[in-house]
Order: sequence, then C-alpha cells, then structure tokens
Amino acid sequence: MFLVTMSGFILKPSTMRQLCFQCIAARHCTRSLTQQNVISHRRLCSSTKSDAENQTKHDTETAESLLFNAGAFDIKDPQEFTDSEHSSEEEILYKDHIPTTLFQKSLLAVGSACMSLYDPYRADMIATLGETTGPFALRNIQQKMLADPEGRQILQEQPRINSSTVDMKYLAELPKGTFGREYIDFMTRNNITADSRTNVQFVDDPKLSYVMQRYREVHDLHHTLLGMPTTMLGEIAVKWFEMIQTGLPMCALGAVFGPLRLRSASKYEKLVRMYLPWAIRNATSARFLLNVYYEKRWEQSYEELRQELGLITFDEKKPYL
Repeated sequence: MFLVTMSGFILKPSTMRQLCFQCIAARHCTRSLTQQNVISHRRLCSSTKSDAENQTKHDTETAESLLFNAGAFDIKDPQEFTDSEHSSEEEILYKDHIPTTLFQKSLLAVGSACMSLYDPYRADMIATLGETTGPFALRNIQQKMLADPEGRQILQEQPRINSSTVDMKYLAELPKGTFGREYIDFMTRNNITADSRTNVQFVDDPKLSYVMQRYREVHDLHHTLLGMPTTMLGEIAVKWFEMIQTGLPMCALGAVFGPLRLRSASKYEKLVRMYLPWAIRNATSARFLLNVYYEKRWEQSYEELRQELGLITFDEKKPYL
C-alpha cells in the first residue's frame, strides 16, 4: 500500500489511473473507466468463449507488465488477478457496473485518494474514491431516505438530473427568485453543466448505486441552496455540510484535507471563524437534503424552500462562533 501511495505522487495522473484500471482489466477483460472500453468489453463478452479467454490472457500479461515496471506490486501469484468463480457477465449488476474484488477496491481507494489530494479538481478520482469507500455510509443514507415519504418516492422513481431529463431552457425562463432559476443561474455563472457527473461504476448494489448517483447529481443543488460558490472556501464549506449529513468518507477527506489547499492565512482564518461554524450549524439543524425531490420544486420560491429546509443564510459580517 505504501508503494501504491508513493506511486500516486511520482507517476503522472494519467499513468496512475492507467495502472489502477489495468489491474481491473486483468480480471475483467478490457473493462476500464472510459465508456469506449466498457462498450468494447461487452462486445468481447458476447463473442466466442475462446476469443474472450485469449483476450483476457493478453490483457492480464499487459497489466502485469505495467504493474511490475511501476514497482507497485510484488506479485507472487499472477492467477490472483484472473481466477474467478463467476463470469464477468454474471457479476455485472447494472449499466456501467465494473465488478471489483475487495483488494481491487482498496487499490482504487488508495490511488484515487492520493490523486484527489494531489489535484482536487480531478472529478474522476473523487468519484472513484466515493464509490470505493462509501458502502456503509450509502446504506445509512438509504435508510434515512426510506424513513421519509419524499425520500422514499425518490428511491422508488429514481429520477436523474441531466440535460436529457431536465429542461434547462425552461428553468432559465422561470421568474427570478424561483428555485429552478436560481439553480440554472448558478450553473451558468460557474460554467457548470449537469452532464458533468459521471455514472456510478464500483458500487456492488444497484440500489446503493442509485443513492450515490443521486448524491452526485444534487451536489450543485446543495451549492445553490447553501449559496456557496465553487471557490475553494465554498467547496470546503459544502463538503463539511455534506460530511455531517451523509457520513461519506469522500466528503470527510475533502473537509479535512481541503483547507491545506488554502494559500493565505486570511482565507484560513475566514474558514475557521465563519465558514466552518456556519456549515456545521446548518448541517445539524437543517432537514436531510437528499430527501428533497428537487425536480418537483423548480417553481417554488427559492427563499421559501430554504426556510422550509431550515437553512441559515451565510453572512461574512455575522460571527458564527
């Protein structure tokens, strides 16, 4: 694990990511994080058994070569990466799912954590970290949603938030002061698109994979409701809020280590004296935000929704300690 961590800082980000996912490819044909390779894998699995076995053998040799050259592992038994009681097809639980062992999840968690700390704007690494470390927290989130009528409806209907499911043009035409208009203005102001959220791949439970997907797609809605920009201070504050409400280890990592990225003493002082006390007070007193069916609230007054949820408006002039 130490060598993997060191590799995370020595190797280029693209190389580190390639090594991590070549490990998965060695056991599961040509599966990787990219959509193109997912499609290639499915075509491979639908081909003849002999072709699949030959391709798997080739990918295994390639992955082992890369891992040995990087010095990341001392592989005693190469069969550790290829032996499986079930075929990949039987293990795929939902679209985009990439089955992984506990060892592979641990490898991905360590590698993605290192890369997330090295470059906090690597959304792909942050997503991988969340999926490989979040099962326990996701079950708790699921229980909170099941205990709430609105949360239960979300889990039953499984709505998605992207440009295909939400009419962004309609939201832009809503009157100022409505929640939908505030959301689209936030996205435009920060040059963000709802399509930037990747699909879940490493959660080995279809229901929990949706919980993670939902959290990921409403993150910008949290920013909107909390009134937090996408600056480093704003992101850290939102991560503290989400860490307390969701318990996701990924949020904890961002909340604890994010402040190390602040470049000035004045920003750090603002974080400690204003942003963190405000985020903690908000998270503990507000309603659980993942229980809000946002798609049914677009026309609602922004301020009315914030009051309903018990959110406190941030004010730099107001002391929160």
